[in-house]
Amino acid sequence: MANVTRFDPFNDMVDELFKGFLVRPVAYEGRSALEAPRLKLDVTEKNGAYLVTADLPGVKKEDIQVAIDGAQVTLSAEIRREKEVAEGERVLHSERSFGKLSRSFALPQELDEAKAEAKFRDGVLELTLPKKAAPARKSITIQ
Repeated sequence: MANVTRFDPFNDMVDELFKGFLVRPVAYEGRSALEAPRLKLDVTEKNGAYLVTADLPGVKKEDIQVAIDGAQVTLSAEIRREKEVAEGERVLHSERSFGKLSRSFALPQELDEAKAEAKFRDGVLELTLPKKAAPARKSITIQ
């Protein structure tokens, strides 16, 4: 004898949507073709300055831009694919991405743009971003 169950499309859809939500890892190895690569960076603080280290493999120094606005830092870079597919050649699998990357982040204190330094070597961008000196407090005498 066959079991009869009630069809509930909404409940089935919600169950399928959240199935294993708390079990699956947030990050995974495989990326979809539409997902852009993420610019990965580390930020540390030392001697009155922030040190930012960003991984930019396959990027040329000329294709990197750094913008500072107060405490906001924006890094952008363009990854170019140098080799085009030749006639008679067929790409079977490609994981290397290309295009424009951009990432903005805010630091806890305003930065001194004039003293900021940037170095790029072996696909790693190193920024030294000195903190702006806090303005001196002014006391006002009451008359």
